[in-house]
Amino acid sequence: MPLHPKIAEVTDRIRARSEGPRKKYMDTMARAAAEGPRRSHLTCGNQAHAYAAMGDDKTKLTDGHTPNIGIITAYNDMLSAHQPFETYPDLIRKAARAAGGTAQVAGGVPAMCDGVTQGQTGMELSLFSRDVIALAAGVGLSHNVFDSAVYLGVCDKIVPGLVMAAATFGYIPGIFMPAGPMVSGLPNDEKARVRQEFAKGNVGREELMKAEMASYHGPGTCTFYGTANSNQMLMEFMGLHLPGASFVNPGTPLRDALTTAATERALEITALGNDYTPVCDILDEKAFVNGLVGLMATGGSTNLVIHLPAMAKAAGIMLDLEDFSDLSAVTPLMAKVYPNGLADVNHFHAAGGLSYMIGELLNAGLLHDDVKTVAGAGLNLYAQEPKLADGRVQYVAGAGETQNDKILRPASDPFQATGGLTQLAGNLGRGVIKTSAVAPERHIVEAPARIFHTQDAVKEAFKAGELTEDTIIVVRFQGPKSNGMPELHGLTPTLAVLQDRGLKVALVTDGRMSGASGKVPSAIHVCPEAADHGPIALIRDGDIIRLDATTGTIEVKGVDLSTRTPATADLSGNGTGVGRELFEVFRQNVGLAAEGAGVVV
Repeated sequence: MPLHPKIAEVTDRIRARSEGPRKKYMDTMARAAAEGPRRSHLTCGNQAHAYAAMGDDKTKLTDGHTPNIGIITAYNDMLSAHQPFETYPDLIRKAARAAGGTAQVAGGVPAMCDGVTQGQTGMELSLFSRDVIALAAGVGLSHNVFDSAVYLGVCDKIVPGLVMAAATFGYIPGIFMPAGPMVSGLPNDEKARVRQEFAKGNVGREELMKAEMASYHGPGTCTFYGTANSNQMLMEFMGLHLPGASFVNPGTPLRDALTTAATERALEITALGNDYTPVCDILDEKAFVNGLVGLMATGGSTNLVIHLPAMAKAAGIMLDLEDFSDLSAVTPLMAKVYPNGLADVNHFHAAGGLSYMIGELLNAGLLHDDVKTVAGAGLNLYAQEPKLADGRVQYVAGAGETQNDKILRPASDPFQATGGLTQLAGNLGRGVIKTSAVAPERHIVEAPARIFHTQDAVKEAFKAGELTEDTIIVVRFQGPKSNGMPELHGLTPTLAVLQDRGLKVALVTDGRMSGASGKVPSAIHVCPEAADHGPIALIRDGDIIRLDATTGTIEVKGVDLSTRTPATADLSGNGTGVGRELFEVFRQNVGLAAEGAGVVV
């Protein structure tokens, strides 16, 4: 199938926009690659320190001909999605030895859980943790004893930070290894119902806790289609996973076999072999366009609108919000996974999953097939799915048709014709809205503004019975410079209750929602942010705001904002407690949300 003209147009636009930075990046990678295997430049003393604890592997490590894998791990057992990584280093070392190579843990990176910090002070460190992860991975790989790297990470900021590091060390190959989703528990819609009942005061904390524990109940990624699972989709669409690796449950024979296969592949694609595939060759403009299409086709997390530009910039690729919006306009929404539907990612995987979706999108001309991946040349490899044969991975043709059209549909008969993510622009600045879970009759909301500076203040006004009319809730001073841009996902139950009461309600904020943003129309990531004296700082209570997802506009009506003085907020309390003191340099140097809210790139 010929490439869709809009896909070609956006790809060419990104390539032209990125010409200078990409050339500089690739020249840097070429110089590093020309130096050959890194260990050859270490002194005997350097190497002795690196191999001192490696026992029987020392001989291989010193011969200079055996490939050595560096493991970057985000393991901790506080995150259910990362708990399975505890056993991965031993499995990887064993697989590497069996294949004639070696492996060492190069370093660990932090991995915080937005579920634990949701609505808590620690959430103000969350976005910045992405850049810390990139820095920490860079420290681990800087020892220059590795011929390739494997990256163990799953959740919200972890994968983007690891991709930033992998791109920075793009002259060596890298493969991402997931842990998979937990098995299905309490249905997500039932969990959401209990949360809304708690918000209304109809159920107590004991019933709420029971529902939450039944939903988040075992090792693996949370089963709704939030940022963590969007990350896994992205790694597959961009060719950094082995095909079919994303949604295989932890602790299963196939999961272990995929980890072994990825280890073997990491050894095969080093500069010491005949299939050298450095990360810099994989992460080009076509790979990022494929990732954007995957995001739209699956109805993925709005957080990736921030992370993808930062990831791309690390590889010399410059993305813009218009790229997201233009690709969304031609990409069919093929999946309905909670919060966009009732199914979870296990149901999605069983219905045909990513292999079916990639095959469909390739056949529709909506993906670039002529790309390099860790599995080899061509994205068509990812239309296959892994099966277990005598304890090893064997690839077979993916599902030729959906196994459940209430969850997964063909590109020719999607749930909706567009991906449901739209750029918003107007006299309030620029932002985005995700409409894939928003009913069409709610795509336009025009109502008076009610201004808040914290999400807790919104909840207090709700409990006090103040929110009884159509309202645009504006929550400002929530951007990266103000307080690290925490997710405002805790507002979802409250706003959903107002909407269910028949009110027209929407959210406008310079903060984030999350991969779990749902049925309430939300203009998010509005920038410039209030702390930068952006237009959002000029709004007053009662101003009429029109949010129109059909035209991609957001504006205050009948007001000359240039005549107003920006509101200010006392942000001094955002700099202390729960480690916030350590991140002052991040708040002072962070970029715009529309450009990735980056600090280190």
